[in-house]
Amino acid sequence: MSPRIVEVRRNVLAKNDALAARLRRTFAAAGTCVISLVASPGAGKTALLAETLRSLRSRRRAAAVVGDLATENDAARLRESGAPVRQITTGTVCHLDAEMVGRALEGWDLASLDCLFIENVGNLVCPAAYDLGEDVRAVLLSVTEGEDKPLKYPVIFNGADLAVITKTDLIGPAGYDEALARRYLDAVRPGLEVLRVSAKTGEGMPAWLARVEAALVQKRTAGLRA
Repeated sequence: MSPRIVEVRRNVLAKNDALAARLRRTFAAAGTCVISLVASPGAGKTALLAETLRSLRSRRRAAAVVGDLATENDAARLRESGAPVRQITTGTVCHLDAEMVGRALEGWDLASLDCLFIENVGNLVCPAAYDLGEDVRAVLLSVTEGEDKPLKYPVIFNGADLAVITKTDLIGPAGYDEALARRYLDAVRPGLEVLRVSAKTGEGMPAWLARVEAALVQKRTAGLRA
């Protein structure tokens, strides 16, 4: 890799980090807890988020921003929950960055939201390098992908606050080895918090929702101390 390419990448990431820091201050001032979801395509991000928004509807003011290379299919699906949703269409870009998120949030009264979810573009490589100003980053790993994703994509798992094993209703048919997957996770990120859910059957959803609530409480407590 040429020195020029390295320098360009450094400049891009430095700009993103500055914008992410600005976003983080904006979220803190509004008291909005921000949770981002990263995963491979088809890992179940939208299914989990749709169930989450439906479950929170009666007690929390939640909204979502969703990124995809093309179409607004995921945003349309998420809007069925009744929550406010905005789509970011990235074209050829395989990740969201802080500038995209900032533009998507223009004119949105963040103080009216308890929680904002950011569903990143399906990718386990590019999103790892881009801070979005979130409070919690959850990396999803579906049982249909196999157990070795943490070994293949260690950076995204190292940068996550928790891992969520999805589609657990398919553990048997997929031949998924939970113990092996946990061993690989520990090899890459010892002690990483791990939850397991099935958006289809509801298994594990109470634990996931409790984790979301804990993040909200932590954000509110931090705001009271500030």
